[in-house]
Amino acid sequence: MTSLYWRTCGEGNVDLVLLHGWGLNAEVWQSIVPRLSPHFRLHLVDLPGYGRSQAFGALSLAEMAQRLLPHLPPRALLLGWSLGGLVATELALRAPQQIAGVISVASSPCFTAGEEWPGIKPETLATFRAQLNSDFQRTVERFLALQTLGTDSARQDARRLKEVVLAQPIPPVAVLDSGLAILREVDLRDRLPRIEMPFLRLYGALDGLVPRRIASLLDAALPASPSIVMEKAAHAPFISHPDAFCQHILDFRQEFCR
Repeated sequence: MTSLYWRTCGEGNVDLVLLHGWGLNAEVWQSIVPRLSPHFRLHLVDLPGYGRSQAFGALSLAEMAQRLLPHLPPRALLLGWSLGGLVATELALRAPQQIAGVISVASSPCFTAGEEWPGIKPETLATFRAQLNSDFQRTVERFLALQTLGTDSARQDARRLKEVVLAQPIPPVAVLDSGLAILREVDLRDRLPRIEMPFLRLYGALDGLVPRRIASLLDAALPASPSIVMEKAAHAPFISHPDAFCQHILDFRQEFCR
């Protein structure tokens, strides 16, 4: 069986599976692992194709979820950031009986901007895709810089993300390209109301990739799903505001996942 990097730590009795974003790996959670470890059994995973899980190659969103499903502990909470939020959502739709709740972080059911829907301009995603083959490292650096833009600690946060990328095996271009294709093409908006489990959505007020207006648009479609917009945070609130971020996770567990 193809190897998936999956590490478990923490002293809590609730399983929390952490799913990272495009281009990155499980080391991106370094700042919150010490804060959450006393409260959860944390599962740190490199998504198929990324970091230390490179043997999988390029996958669609459905294929990625299918590879993760056998590894999920029963009744786990899923926390997915950005692309990882799409993966968590897909898992919740596929196996609701196996999942206790979902937390999406700076994520969207449809990342591409369209008429009446805020998001990433299609031409921006197309540019990143075109540049991947010619200058991989510069392309990833630009994408990481966009994720922290606007925060007080933007330069420091972008440097931390870059260190996470370079500290582990760099994903093949085909994997990165398929990840961008997921961000560009997947649209789960019509399926979201099928999620009946507790579902928290966290956003950064300064996020240029997942604009805060998405929160209010989904509030109307998902009245049972609480949303929180973190002021002064951008696309990586767990890095720029780890204490406040972790408190939101703990509050959600206390209120919805007893």
